Amino acid sequence: MSEPIKITILGPTGRLGRAICGAVIDHAGFELVGAVVRSESGLAQKDIGALLNRDEIGCLTEVSVELAAENADLVIDASTPEMTVIAAERLAALAGPALITGVTGFTEKQNERLENISATLPILRAGNFSLGVAVAETLVRQAATLPAREWDIEISETHHKHKADAPSGTALLLAKAAAGRRGVSLEEAAIWSREGQTGEREIGTIGFAVTRGGSVIGEHSVRFLSELEELTISHRAFDRSVFAHGALEAASWMFNNGGRREPGLYSMQNVVTD
Repeated sequence: MSEPIKITILGPTGRLGRAICGAVIDHAGFELVGAVVRSESGLAQKDIGALLNRDEIGCLTEVSVELAAENADLVIDASTPEMTVIAAERLAALAGPALITGVTGFTEKQNERLENISATLPILRAGNFSLGVAVAETLVRQAATLPAREWDIEISETHHKHKADAPSGTALLLAKAAAGRRGVSLEEAAIWSREGQTGEREIGTIGFAVTRGGSVIGEHSVRFLSELEELTISHRAFDRSVFAHGALEAASWMFNNGGRREPGLYSMQNVVTD
């Protein structure tokens, strides 16, 4: 039997981080060897099992990325954009384990920093860890071959009331897939909101609608509308474990049968198509 893949988690106490930690602990093919928390959290040097209301597993939380990732094969990130970039820089300096991040809401400058870091560190960025969303992205890209003059695109998404960024990273992921297939940037095509006398819809634009409320895990729909018909590609997550499952699928792909992937910027599309 092969050795389990050793995982360190950034941001283990948030919704996504807790789900991924639990999935790693429960999966025989993985071993949780580290977890990184913010220094101001007061949760340093706590057993991660106990923090998850489980039995202790002998893995203590650390503030230092270097200490937490010392024995890791891979680092899975569920933290914040700022923490992601800092951790990536430190891992690259160490020539350390590859980074898989499910964080969204990066600024343009942070995106540029991650792209630069990926020249020396393998990084997989997932706007959404769901395998279903990755397939939906492929379908959206295919559907976007429909002529922009005849088919309008509208994207709607709903999330729980605690989500901080809007539109969601998944909505942006799907919109970029459509815009890219049409040969334009999302910045050129996007209509982020509508209010007042907006006039007629401009050809080729991509509209967004955002809902926040309750405990909705995640719902996304991409509508392609023409004068005579409509095509809708949608995805709904019923349980947060779907993201943890996808994160482990991404980890298996990044581990590459024991060999670290080459430096570069990867996505869930690599996971579902390779």
